[in-house]
Amino acid sequence: MIIESYYRAHRGEMLAFVSARLHYSDEAEDLVQEAFLRLLSGQRPISEVTLPALVYTLLRNLIADWYRRHSVRLDAEHELRGMQGTGESAEVLLSMREADELLERGLAHVPEECREFYRLHVYADMPVRDICQQTGQPYKTVEYRLGLARKQVRKYLKHVV
Repeated sequence: MIIESYYRAHRGEMLAFVSARLHYSDEAEDLVQEAFLRLLSGQRPISEVTLPALVYTLLRNLIADWYRRHSVRLDAEHELRGMQGTGESAEVLLSMREADELLERGLAHVPEECREFYRLHVYADMPVRDICQQTGQPYKTVEYRLGLARKQVRKYLKHVV
């Protein structure tokens, strides 16, 4: 199989590519494996010519997703560490509750078929692939509806906040 032989031959190179961009995080190996799992489970025709470009595009997208998820968490952790012992934890909880309420109000403007995907993505931290597996919907459908939901929620939050 083309994908398997490419993985065996270029695994170290791809691991170095991802590690350098994640500042040598332990999760680099996970992202490389995730990329190849997606390739193996995909239904797209892949040739030896297109495989390298597809792999690096997939890796770049996974790295961007990793940074998106982790930047929010790191910001929250930083703020919580700074507030330890200051008595502001109740305010943090209140502001998180308010943010959830705002998000839910924004979701009220989103078509019902898009809300479920958005909630799974945001609250359950599920990637599109996992949402597809859970709901039985095609990848492109989930991706499209998730994009619609994001646009509507951003539009709502822009006018409210």
